[in-house]
Amino acid sequence: MKIVVIGGSGLIGKKVVTNLRQHGHEVVPASPSSGVNTVTGEGLAQSLAGAQVVVDVANAPSWEDNAVLAFFETSGRNLLAAEVAAGVGHHVALSVVGTDRLLASGYFRAKMAQENLIKASPIPYTIVRATQFFEFVGGIAQAATEGQTVRLPPVLMQPIMSDDVAAVVAEAALAEPLNGTVELAGPEPIRQDELVRQFLKATGDARTVIADPKALYYGIAVNDQSLTPGDHPRLTPTRFADWLSRNAFVALIFSTMLLSSGCQKKTSATDPTFQSTPGSTKPLEAADLVGYDGKRLRKSVDHIKEANEKHNQDIEKMAGSGPDQ
Repeated sequence: MKIVVIGGSGLIGKKVVTNLRQHGHEVVPASPSSGVNTVTGEGLAQSLAGAQVVVDVANAPSWEDNAVLAFFETSGRNLLAAEVAAGVGHHVALSVVGTDRLLASGYFRAKMAQENLIKASPIPYTIVRATQFFEFVGGIAQAATEGQTVRLPPVLMQPIMSDDVAAVVAEAALAEPLNGTVELAGPEPIRQDELVRQFLKATGDARTVIADPKALYYGIAVNDQSLTPGDHPRLTPTRFADWLSRNAFVALIFSTMLLSSGCQKKTSATDPTFQSTPGSTKPLEAADLVGYDGKRLRKSVDHIKEANEKHNQDIEKMAGSGPDQ
């Protein structure tokens, strides 16, 4: 079966491509870097020819309110029209848990518009909404930092590992269309302040976390329902504590990379948004690891993982160099 992955050169896209190829399918990773542009329509018809399934994990290059809406609406219309012309039988899209509850954000209004286009299309579809990624807990901390204090709303979250998200998206591509939405979350709910507190402790960060019910989440007021799934979500197996014990080194470097890859904190007292790119007003969410094509952060992730493996191997060597060995 031929499957086209839009945003297939991004971190999540690459994982989805690998998973699907391991199942023996013909998989085409499509992105601007490979000559496929969903905004202009360039390369769409050629890449979709003969495809049975399209997986869309692409993200907008700019998250300014008007720009991000224009991206998802234009991209969505072009892609879905090309799918109709090519006779595609299943459209799979990755979105974010809480999209319909976070419409104060221009980004989530744009994601809502994307979902509505998918639902209005004649193409059978599956929308996978995922919660916040483990990999972005450091970004949450940075967004809420003033001096040595991290002030966070003590609201419930149910974060998830990016590998688990990619596996479920690939699984959805091989299943029958739901013509509906599945919510995906990690196995355990945890309050945001405690999540960040655990992360900082594991990475040796001396900042102090303060739970503040009036604090905003990337400039948005949230409650216990905002960032958690509704009834009957699909839960993935990886616990945050287990991921953190294996990836504390990666998490530390990843957070540093966020700061050196154009991420910056706005100084406005009314909108303390941690910016994914200069000029952006979009919070770092699960979808930020999707289709992040051409960014230095994405290119460095594999090197970070290699460094983490070497770090763990060095620890094992040191542990095995004692007098009993």
